[in-house]
Amino acid sequence: MQLLDTAAPSSPTGGPEAALPAAAPKPSLWHRLRAGGWSYLYLAPLLILLLTFVIYPIFGSLAYTFYHWNGIGSPGDFVGLDNFRQIVHDSIFWRAVGHTFVYAIVVVPVQLVIALALALVLNNKSLRFSAFYRTLFFLPVVTSPAVVGVVVQLMLSNFGDTLNGWLLDAHLVDRPVDWLGNPKIALGIIVVVGIWQTLGYNLVYFLAGLQTIPEEVYEAAKIDGAGRLRTFVNITVPLLRPVGLMIVILAFIGAFQVFDLVQVITGGGPYFGTEVVNTYIYHLAFGGNQAQATEPNVGLASAASFFYGLLLIVFAVLQVLIFRSIAKRRAAGRA
Repeated sequence: MQLLDTAAPSSPTGGPEAALPAAAPKPSLWHRLRAGGWSYLYLAPLLILLLTFVIYPIFGSLAYTFYHWNGIGSPGDFVGLDNFRQIVHDSIFWRAVGHTFVYAIVVVPVQLVIALALALVLNNKSLRFSAFYRTLFFLPVVTSPAVVGVVVQLMLSNFGDTLNGWLLDAHLVDRPVDWLGNPKIALGIIVVVGIWQTLGYNLVYFLAGLQTIPEEVYEAAKIDGAGRLRTFVNITVPLLRPVGLMIVILAFIGAFQVFDLVQVITGGGPYFGTEVVNTYIYHLAFGGNQAQATEPNVGLASAASFFYGLLLIVFAVLQVLIFRSIAKRRAAGRA
């Protein structure tokens, strides 16, 4: 008698075909919001402040770009797109854009190299008093840029016990140097002060990135006989690259927002020689700078702000595309 095989039919792979469990339904948006309710509650204060003091003013000031308005009363002199035309054809605006880009292009690379070098030194566990040195390098960040600007301006002035006095006493110069009266020297001073004043941010970022690299990787490289330079090039740089990319983007964003140092040290002068976009917008909205007295025009300042924002968006997109292209080429080279 032939016994009937009542076992489950074989699957194409040779094993018994088991009934697959039904796929769990995808949770709805409401269920996901409820699951993360406490997270959204904690984010709510920041979101409210962001909407109130950032998003709303941005879109609220968009209407002012179509008016010639001095900021008093209600805007009534409608000029359409004339403010944007005036900004595009204003040579001082493009000089300010050029100064801002020069500041960013010089400050960011120099600052990142110094910050990375200091981070490598301070990340050494055998270094004594490393916490003290970290605090020391971060102190300029927590110091108000306005206070830093006032101190620098007093140090470079031509009266009292200043830098010129020290140089004259040391017989390094024959006569006082007009540090803030020469546009080229003044812009260089702002760049140097900017590098020093915001160095702590990038130093902390690099330190955080270095501390995410496992110590076992360095120990394995040491056992294999890799030197410090080879370890840095083949281990530290590749593992630090994702964090480094974000640091570069944040550094450029911060550099493009320079205002306090320029406004306090030079006010955009001499003769617009250190005018950056933010001081240019400030002078349009609240009156002229040292070289030119103008009537406040909030509408023109709003137009300049929006136009500059568009330029920064284009620059940011190009920056991301360049980084992606470099990453693709490296990936293709490894393949």
